[in-house]
Amino acid sequence: NPGWADKGDTVTLTVKPDEGYELGKLTVLDKNGDSVKLTYKSDNKYTFTMPGGNVTVEAAFVATGAEDTLPFTDVAKGAYYYDAVKWAIENGVTQGVTATAFQPGAACTRAQTVTFLWRAAGCPAPKTTVNPFTDVSTSDYYYEAVLWAVENGITGGTTATTFSPGAVCTRAQVVTFLYRYSGEEAETASSFGDVAADAYYAGAVNWAVENGVTNGVTATAFQPNTACNRGQIVTFLYRYMA
Repeated sequence: NPGWADKGDTVTLTVKPDEGYELGKLTVLDKNGDSVKLTYKSDNKYTFTMPGGNVTVEAAFVATGAEDTLPFTDVAKGAYYYDAVKWAIENGVTQGVTATAFQPGAACTRAQTVTFLWRAAGCPAPKTTVNPFTDVSTSDYYYEAVLWAVENGITGGTTATTFSPGAVCTRAQVVTFLYRYSGEEAETASSFGDVAADAYYAGAVNWAVENGVTNGVTATAFQPNTACNRGQIVTFLYRYMA
């Protein structure tokens, strides 16, 4: 919907697998064969902004009973984050905490969050070699991710000389990192009672809701200061970047 679209129009794709199948992959290519960003809206709806020229939509379906490739005993098939965890593992965004446990309820740190985002973005090499943080060393797994995030304005340090890599990331901070990475603007304002219009994360929350990245914990509360866990962060990334 619609059958015809002009440049800039929002097009909605509704996926309807045959019985016994589920969506494996959905892609939209522009006239040059380049991918057009899809936004997840619900279990079977995706949207994209119409580019100039024709587009090609391709969907691949897999049998519902296909072999489960996840080895984690704490990631149930019906969990909201199941597909996101599978995507994160397959694309090198993160691994399990152990060979059999993903620990989706464990809180994400600042180091983990920027590393997940950096890996999902393709591990771009930072241009700078200057590290201002005394708590980030070249031997840390998150070293390049931190430098990349800082030079691209995704996040700064907690002080001029510290990054606080072990500090827990909140829901507000995570959607703000993603929002800054996207470089996009929200067109509508959310109506959460715990998100002040002048909060640093207000625009990020509006953008996240508008783009189907996440909703509030309730209809009227976003809970910006609640810790963001591993299940949530990979889901946010999956919905925007997969």
